[in-house]
Amino acid sequence: MTPEQCRAARALLGMTQDGLCEASGVSIKTLVDFEGGRTTPYASTLEKLHSALEAAGVVFIASNGQGAGVRLREPGE
Repeated sequence: MTPEQCRAARALLGMTQDGLCEASGVSIKTLVDFEGGRTTPYASTLEKLHSALEAAGVVFIASNGQGAGVRLREPGE
């Protein structure tokens, strides 16, 4: 997950940084630094963020030559 995907996922969900931190157990400083492109968190931290966003309804789209992205999960998906 890239910082851009994280910000986009939160925007799609209408989720604040505080909300994602609460859902993932990641500190606000870690999230702010990651989304701002200042640091790359440990793989385990990225997994916590990724899992929390997926649980809230986001699907991550891998780079397929046109760039990575995110979308909302379809109902029943």
